[in-house]
Amino acid sequence: MASHSNKCLKFNILKECSVSKARTSFMVLPHYTVTTPVFMPVGTQGTLKGLLPEQLEALDCHIILGNTYHLGTRPGPELIRKAGGLHKFMGWNRALLTDSGGFQMVSLLSLAEITEEGVKFESPYGGSHCMLSPENSIHIQNAIGADIIMQLDDVVKTTTTGPRVEEAMERGGEAKSSFWRIVNLCTDYLPKDKPRYLMGVGFASDLVVCVALGIDMFDCVFPTRTARFGCGLTESGQINLKKQTYQCDYRPIEEHCDCSTCQRYTRAYLHSIVTVDTVACHLLTVHNISFQMRLMKSIQKSIEEDKFPEFVRNFMRKCFVEKEYPEWIVEALSAVNIHLDCS
Repeated sequence: MASHSNKCLKFNILKECSVSKARTSFMVLPHYTVTTPVFMPVGTQGTLKGLLPEQLEALDCHIILGNTYHLGTRPGPELIRKAGGLHKFMGWNRALLTDSGGFQMVSLLSLAEITEEGVKFESPYGGSHCMLSPENSIHIQNAIGADIIMQLDDVVKTTTTGPRVEEAMERGGEAKSSFWRIVNLCTDYLPKDKPRYLMGVGFASDLVVCVALGIDMFDCVFPTRTARFGCGLTESGQINLKKQTYQCDYRPIEEHCDCSTCQRYTRAYLHSIVTVDTVACHLLTVHNISFQMRLMKSIQKSIEEDKFPEFVRNFMRKCFVEKEYPEWIVEALSAVNIHLDCS
């Protein structure tokens, strides 16, 4: 789709599932029109590890995520602003969302001092200090020139106890039994005419369930990070190509996948190079991003045709071949009137 010059987000719901809370829509953003539900690959520091921007476009990726903390630290907001924003700096022509830097309160906690004014970080690149305040977070994101920017949030580890948790307003845990209930509750109360964004979710089964619960947007490092560990994504779960069982396996990662990796390379070849040669990271990243994009397209199509519950049941049967569905998935889907055959 062509780029757009208007400066505000327009959100239009195209079709709603007649059974669950799933919906498909499009967002008109300054740089691109994004179809939802959408998965956003994470390009932390102005690059998606293992792929060029033109390869992402070829995979029909509409929007990626950049990280405010890392980009603000290196190369810095002023350099990016002088380059004309991150789109021009990295050669990405489609939509871009930036997070606020809040998650680094967890991932870089040893380098952070949290106060009422913001978060004082020690730079991992040289030991200098920077203050990430709510105002500074927005300043950096404006310099980046993202289509969607996020406010600075206060994030804590789910294992944290005591006053620090209370200070962060007890924002919840990662136990799936609690996770889906919070998602379901939030989508009941969030505005229907605005996109609903669930951060840090990328497992295929989680994406399917959370779409059913009414979520429109997702991001996660999972598909690219797991590629660097030598793992490929399939409908029945991820496979670890480092295992000896793939040494003489001349099938592609996934039989029906039309990505360039699956069209040309076998599991045996990938087994011989994973975690050794950098090209393996590239080839697996191509496949894993292709898998995520294809999953989201299938979800969109099933909603458009009002066949989403059928899609969910077929997906779960492939994902859990023995029908040993996790209890949280059964409960979450039942809450939105999608019932799995567990017999």
